[in-house]
Amino acid sequence: MDKILGRSSGMADYESLLKQQLLTERELKEKISSLQKCFKSLCKNMEKGDLKSWNRELSTMRSLLQEQEALLTGMQAQVDEFGIRPYMENGDFVEQMLAYCDSLGVDVKGDFPSYEMFPFRVKIDAENLELFLDRKKVQCLRPLAFVQEVKSSRDKMLRASFDPRFFVRELAAAYDLLLLKQNQGKAHPVLEGDVYLKNIYTILTPMRRFRRDYDQQSFAFDLARLYASDLRSTEDGRRFQFGPSRNISKAIRILDQEGREQYLATIRFFASPEEEMTLPL
Repeated sequence: MDKILGRSSGMADYESLLKQQLLTERELKEKISSLQKCFKSLCKNMEKGDLKSWNRELSTMRSLLQEQEALLTGMQAQVDEFGIRPYMENGDFVEQMLAYCDSLGVDVKGDFPSYEMFPFRVKIDAENLELFLDRKKVQCLRPLAFVQEVKSSRDKMLRASFDPRFFVRELAAAYDLLLLKQNQGKAHPVLEGDVYLKNIYTILTPMRRFRRDYDQQSFAFDLARLYASDLRSTEDGRRFQFGPSRNISKAIRILDQEGREQYLATIRFFASPEEEMTLPL
């Protein structure tokens, strides 16, 4: 495990804690099973009037309960020694989380306490021992399990149906509406040009409740799937292309089909040369 994480031996490791707990849990499970058997015998002996055996079973149950209490005390001591708060506050959790992202092929970018695991956003609240995935609190302080959950959610989104033609149709409608607004009152309207994708997103989600259901990361994920598709034109025959921006704050980060990051800032819809030749003078 140390080799996988590239960590020092003095660093707290949740997987080591888990191994300790699993051993104790197995022993505790055996004690509970024995206690249940004793309880059944206890009840049967009382029913048939065998009080001698009843006293023997009761004595065994007391011993088993004491042994269980000792195991529970040991489990608590293991967790206390592990130290949940320092584990979160001194960076051990983050280092292991990033290591598992690397080993499991989960893209991650950012710095403590905020990260992007495309297409999700992750926030770590070390002070309150809380973890957030897209603003939703996640009860998981085990780095491996958390990264596996992120990967599973991402893979599920990738398997979900997606019609790039429908998505492009919505992008084009929002694009046309933005140009219409920009051309109001102008003597020479601009029929095509680069429009910021973030402005397109605002048109697609005019109300806050819409943005909660379809946040900008979801929009970026759809852009990534469109970027990876072969579709390059709309149903009305216009072609489209994405463009960059020198202002990185205006760009939307996506991952292409090869897992490489791309920054898309603008989109332009334009008539193909063939269509321009057939337009009336």
